[in-house]
Amino acid sequence: MKRYTVTVDGKAYDVTVEETGAATPAPIAAPAQASAPAAAPAPAAPAGGKVNVNAPMPGTVLKMNVASGATVNKGDVLCVLEAMKMENEITAPESGTVAYAIAKGSTVKTGDLLVSLS
Repeated sequence: MKRYTVTVDGKAYDVTVEETGAATPAPIAAPAQASAPAAAPAPAAPAGGKVNVNAPMPGTVLKMNVASGATVNKGDVLCVLEAMKMENEITAPESGTVAYAIAKGSTVKTGDLLVSLS
């Protein structure tokens, strides 16, 4: 047996630990790995426009980089979505004319429509 003094929240405890006959410690199971994050939903074709851009995650719209009615090219930043204290740029999946479905300061859920491109 081994004797230890353990201090918890400033109070000391005398602890006696009995040694077992096992020469090697038992293996400890590795923690389960977290699954990979889900891919952002693919833009779907809207009824009135060519392409919908949906929110890939819940968050708050911080900036709207172009005005409604403006023409953008593939890859241009449409708006900035804040999620978990990080700013995420939402880009145009293809060229088109912007029609926003949200306003600056809006709170959105995953899959909510942000912009339609026609």
